[in-house]
Amino acid sequence: MPSQRALLPRSTPAASGTSSRAIAALLDRLEADSIECHSIMIMRHGHVVAEGWWAPYSAERPHLLYSLTKSFTSVAVGLAIADGLLSLDDRVVDVLPEHVPAGISARARRLTVHHLLSMTTGHRTDSLAEAWRLEPDDLVKGFLRVPFPEAEGTRHAYDNPTSYVLARMVERVTGRGLPELLDDRLFKPMGVDHAEWDRVASGAAFGFHGLHLTTEAVAAFGELLLLGGVWGDRQLVPREWVRLATGRHIDSVQFKDDGSDDVDFGCGYGYQFWMSRHGYHGHGAFGQQCVVVPEHDLVVAVTAQGEAQGVFDALWECLLPGLDDAASTRDDEVLAARLRRLSLAAVPGSAAPERSVKARLDARAEDSALPDGTTVIVDPADRGWLLRLGPSLAVGVGHGEWRESSPLGRPVVAAGAWQDDTFVADLYVITTPHRVRLVIDADAETAVATWSTVPLTGPSLALHLRSPLMTRPDVA
Repeated sequence: MPSQRALLPRSTPAASGTSSRAIAALLDRLEADSIECHSIMIMRHGHVVAEGWWAPYSAERPHLLYSLTKSFTSVAVGLAIADGLLSLDDRVVDVLPEHVPAGISARARRLTVHHLLSMTTGHRTDSLAEAWRLEPDDLVKGFLRVPFPEAEGTRHAYDNPTSYVLARMVERVTGRGLPELLDDRLFKPMGVDHAEWDRVASGAAFGFHGLHLTTEAVAAFGELLLLGGVWGDRQLVPREWVRLATGRHIDSVQFKDDGSDDVDFGCGYGYQFWMSRHGYHGHGAFGQQCVVVPEHDLVVAVTAQGEAQGVFDALWECLLPGLDDAASTRDDEVLAARLRRLSLAAVPGSAAPERSVKARLDARAEDSALPDGTTVIVDPADRGWLLRLGPSLAVGVGHGEWRESSPLGRPVVAAGAWQDDTFVADLYVITTPHRVRLVIDADAETAVATWSTVPLTGPSLALHLRSPLMTRPDVA
């Protein structure tokens, strides 16, 4: 596990002129709305004033950020531009000529770094699936082959390959991998020593997804942006780049198209950052957030499994209104105690009977995490159970406690219980937002294993227990 060396100074809400009651109201709202948070860190006036992790998530664990990764790719672009190696007007076809497809359209030829950063390339929807279908081994070429029905620079559409292309352009002009560049220029100078990256099959970092950081590192990134790229006595990111990246460049269409109200994704788009009703944010799927509100000298980092808009509503309606109404030291103590007790619900039930069970997995269940017919064996072990899923996965399961295993390299934390003749266990892929619920009918000798939310990179549990994850999104 990474070290627990603090990146950020701590204070109490009262000492920082912040209301612990407003923070408590925020927690109340998240609970009332059944928003599953995994962690939260609130910074005010340069200090962490509240922090908490819902067990089994914990402070030292890096957490998959999904598309919040894009905001870090934006910083890498800014560094390359500051070094004179890239410009906003540089064209993709000039920087990556070997990826240019035959018969490329005139619109694709005109695409620049600015168009990629602002996601104004002329696609109307995300082109990822189609680009990878067209060119399974070359996403840049596939992206350039997908038709561009709109003129470049005129319309925003959330488009994952833009970040992938930017990452490859940065790597070309700097001669360095994206993770190595950010390690040397951003993470190490900040004291972040645990950045992890998932990669595509070639070994390249996605650029649009796949970065794992602790919640504190995410909050530190937000504070770096709030301070205009300054960390300590060093200007790590040019102030002008922070201004450009976090400023509004184009109207944005609300993130989802299902009719739900996601107003904080309809306030405009910067350079791989979203504008919000207050401030701006980097966003990742299932609720990974780095929220920066300069007018309140506020940074909020959140990891979660759910929808981000509910978190924004709680921030604006519960936290901001009373933010400056500093409460008493006693209120601070009550809040701190509550934050220490945060936990996701454990599986209810008993440790009995102490019996072994062998079952066959039925993959007809929606969102199955394992192949049909997988052999599932549960044996009592050390006040819990040893769970075997097929020939290669052995997972420890605790009763009344979380138990950790790393069968394929990435940790999984599990707890379970008997409910009459049914064995139930929750398996948290703890460096991601996702978990699998296993249910075994001991009498029928059948089992189902389903994701709470299916990872965007596919449903295979074994795939997501390998570290680093080497894949590409499922485009079937």
